[in-house]
Amino acid sequence: MRAQGKERGQLSASGGPRIGVALGGGSARGLTHIPYIEAMDELGLRPAVISGTSIGALIGSGWAAGMTGKELREHSFEVLGTMRAIATKLWAFQVRGIGGILKNGISMQLDAMSMVDAFTPANFPLEFKDLKIPLYVVATDFQSWHQVVFNSGLLRPAIAGSIAIPSLFKPVSYANHILVDGGVVNPLPLDQADIGTDFLIGIDVNGDPSQGIAKTDHKPLDIWFGSAQIMMHSLTAHMMAAYPPDIYIRPHISNFGALEFWRVREIVAHAEPEKERFKRMLAEKIEAYIQGKVPVIDSN
Repeated sequence: MRAQGKERGQLSASGGPRIGVALGGGSARGLTHIPYIEAMDELGLRPAVISGTSIGALIGSGWAAGMTGKELREHSFEVLGTMRAIATKLWAFQVRGIGGILKNGISMQLDAMSMVDAFTPANFPLEFKDLKIPLYVVATDFQSWHQVVFNSGLLRPAIAGSIAIPSLFKPVSYANHILVDGGVVNPLPLDQADIGTDFLIGIDVNGDPSQGIAKTDHKPLDIWFGSAQIMMHSLTAHMMAAYPPDIYIRPHISNFGALEFWRVREIVAHAEPEKERFKRMLAEKIEAYIQGKVPVIDSN
């Protein structure tokens, strides 16, 4: 829970309030998390807690492992920069050669564990305890219909469960759960970033209807992902009512397709103007918080 009134202005070791950051899900649009991480780096701010759903869990794990925003940008450009790079990675880890085809056949569904292996650095931590910042990863238990939160044990299967978009990925069996994408139940995990922190930031990369509001010729895939966006938007609204963030960011990114990861450079560049606005807003809000000018928001 966030600080109560008597604790207002209490500083962390870094010289400011304990910051919790919730990184939302949004498939390829989630690459816009990177400029906001860079903004915090440039301000010298380090979160005390990171929570993530879906791609927010994947990017958040890199951040929690000690990667800077710049390193996350460079790594994403390297592994996602072209269709060929993505296809090569997917082939190597999804099929794992002719032996993989003979053993498993050719599946139309992707393997989430293979994706995590393919797109994380070679020296990526194996367990949550190896991270430098506490991380909470949100996934959905398909059998119980409830969210599952991981912050200990093996890291990769937890992330794999969190990114396992239904139908696109095979569900992940881990820790007595059948896991699918965390965005099904909690697309912006403010509740987890609120644990033991004073200042709460929510970065919502689900998008908005602005770009396609007048469009009528929607393709079936557009309807599927668009419907998921509407559901996630509604869930986020309820989460924000229960855990109001001190700063809420929702970049306008609907002109990028949910699976257009190869447009990583365009997606990241698109968020650059918002990055500067976010830096100004964050610096002002943190200063106001320290001086006691911002009302305390008690957690529910």
